[in-house]
Amino acid sequence: MEYLLSVIQYFVDLGASVMLPIVIFVVALCLGQKPGKALKSGISIGIGFIGIGLVIGLMLNNLAPAASAMAKHFGLSMSVVDIGWPGSSPMTWASNIALIAIPTAIVVNIIMLVLKLTRVVNIDIWNIWHYAFTGALLHIATGSFLIGMIGIVIHAALSYKFGDWFSPIVEDYFGLEGVAIPHGTSAYLGPIAVPIDCLLNKIPVIKDIDINTDKIEKKFGVVGDPAIMGGILGVIIGILAGYDVKGILTLGMQMAAVMILMPQVVKHIMTGLLPVSEAAKKMLEKRFKGGNFYIGLDPALLLGDPTVVTASLIFIPLTIVIAMIVPGNQILPFGDLATIGFFVAMAVGIHKGNLFRTLISGSVIMFVTIWISNQTIGLHTILAQNAGQLKDGVTKVASLDQGGSPITYILTQIFNTTNVMGLVVIAILYAFCLVFTYGWYKNKKKEMMIADGAYESTNN
Repeated sequence: MEYLLSVIQYFVDLGASVMLPIVIFVVALCLGQKPGKALKSGISIGIGFIGIGLVIGLMLNNLAPAASAMAKHFGLSMSVVDIGWPGSSPMTWASNIALIAIPTAIVVNIIMLVLKLTRVVNIDIWNIWHYAFTGALLHIATGSFLIGMIGIVIHAALSYKFGDWFSPIVEDYFGLEGVAIPHGTSAYLGPIAVPIDCLLNKIPVIKDIDINTDKIEKKFGVVGDPAIMGGILGVIIGILAGYDVKGILTLGMQMAAVMILMPQVVKHIMTGLLPVSEAAKKMLEKRFKGGNFYIGLDPALLLGDPTVVTASLIFIPLTIVIAMIVPGNQILPFGDLATIGFFVAMAVGIHKGNLFRTLISGSVIMFVTIWISNQTIGLHTILAQNAGQLKDGVTKVASLDQGGSPITYILTQIFNTTNVMGLVVIAILYAFCLVFTYGWYKNKKKEMMIADGAYESTNN
């Protein structure tokens, strides 16, 4: 058993850009693809993820310092720094429960497929760290390894359902046919945007406001070009950060590059994925007649959309403003600001690219996320201590990604209640969003089947 865990740890330590191509290569061979074609798919996906890493690195290395400078420029005093998912994921993989999370999540996926409770076939092993984080904090909060495992199972099961529920959005808006996004902030925060979108549809005047990148480009001409918009937003952030002219212009050019490069690197992933996805769908549909299966992949795929990148840049200063009004907030948004697009990506799809609506639902999402992140500081800090990652006099850590997850918060509070009112409010709010989203998904599915002339009642 110890040898098996060491092998899994070695595999995880390879990182997503190496681990996922290996998984894709093996899966493609199992699906009957020729070795050469399978290898090409794996390498193409690896290139795409390396590209995404470089672009995210460009954002992280330049936007995070700008955000910090912005906070200092406006005299904000928040004592706990958001270390972001780049800081949270390694300490999660270092926890006692993390390696068991991978086989557990795979078993949950298989059981749900067999019982026809999901159509998502998850091959994104790396992002299982989100489930492992929930399990690790539950283990710390309760001292029970079993309860930690229960947390992993619940989070995994919910994630696969998110993949099902948002598959129409991923396919219709993002154009990723046969793909599901069951992981991370994109998935678990998506349900918050659904009732907000339906509410906005009922408000006169507001319901007719539609601001999207295509309309901006048509109305404002060259100013609406994604590269120029990125440049303008970068300049604005540089000004708010108090940079000099050189710093402002440099940040503007860097963000213009992000707007252009991100869709390009995502294309490499799709080039490698599509042949494997089609082969998987054919095999699964043959084995499980009447099924329409989706390949579960990283939410980074959604960052190729121009509106997602635009919203991401807008939410950098906006999230800092929101942090100022969250009651009792101690956290300075930092590490996750560069990848804030993950938080609002699904909302963009739900709102069909409407930037106006995304700003509304995204603000609610970030408010809730920051508040929850404050509640998990204690457990998060212990996780960091156990991983030996509290250094240079740092006494507390937090993260928005996963540290601000409603799923993690609700489960830790159920098994180790420290804030009854907080548990009640977040649990009722999130349960309402989940039920509402399920009803919304059923209506979407019915509409799609009617459009295809093949509607029949289903209970999935």
